[in-house]
Amino acid sequence: MQLQQLVYFLAVAETRHFTRAAERVHVAQPSLSQQIKALEHELGAELFSRARGNIALTDAGQALLPIATRIVADTETATLEVQELVQLRRGRVRLGATPSLCTGLLPDVLAAYHRQYPGIQLIIEEGGSRDLVRQLATGSLDLALIVLPLHSNDPALDATPLLHEDLVAVTTADTPAQLRIEDLRDRPLVMFRRGYDLRELTVTACRAAGFEPTLAVEGGEMDAVLGFVEAGLGLAVVPRMVARRRPALRATPFAPPGLTRTIALAHRKDAEPPRAARELRRVLLEHVQRASALPEWNP
Repeated sequence: MQLQQLVYFLAVAETRHFTRAAERVHVAQPSLSQQIKALEHELGAELFSRARGNIALTDAGQALLPIATRIVADTETATLEVQELVQLRRGRVRLGATPSLCTGLLPDVLAAYHRQYPGIQLIIEEGGSRDLVRQLATGSLDLALIVLPLHSNDPALDATPLLHEDLVAVTTADTPAQLRIEDLRDRPLVMFRRGYDLRELTVTACRAAGFEPTLAVEGGEMDAVLGFVEAGLGLAVVPRMVARRRPALRATPFAPPGLTRTIALAHRKDAEPPRAARELRRVLLEHVQRASALPEWNP
């Protein structure tokens, strides 16, 4: 049984006329009649009675009619579904990112992507780089924005460096034009929760300078940390992109060589991201390229 035979059968059932049915499906009438006979032969029953030129459904035709209608409708639906996915009228992208990138980089990127593809559902997973890498490996994410270097050398992971980002100290108090890492000694710090990339980077930098940081508050996410700083509880080290979105805070750069981190866009090597995810990757790269020319962005 072929799909085209069911299409011809439905055309005859609706028009009750072989010639008009052939015109509807744009095929020669003899070809349509031949396919109907082949279908009847395969099913072992006549589908139409042809008494005195009147075309009517037999009992077998009546039984086949709702099934054929459903099969053809499902086929058309499947075609439309796939075409919509291919043409990016619908679909989804699962993107992982560290919380600081969700706050600093992604709002503008996702807004630009949504303007181009409003039918694509965006699913964002916030987490530390280690957790995001694990989710990539299991196929739970299509793409992930992570911080390099990776602690896990997974050969199945493709991580392309995207930008180098300056970190700054944010506080409500007056600060010098620049700070050194050593200047954080004995200053109360507002610290992120364990597993946060920024926590590890800040603590590592302090220890490299020969001291343990003094933690006034610890355990928060990005918004909580910034809120604690605004409340005057202490100083925090955050990306410049995040700081520029909080004008109430004073952002102070670190003296050369400064404090930086490398952001990478990662996906699995053994599975090409879906087209909707590849388009998000394109929009992200174009945004970074444009924004990097702006002095206020300064990654």
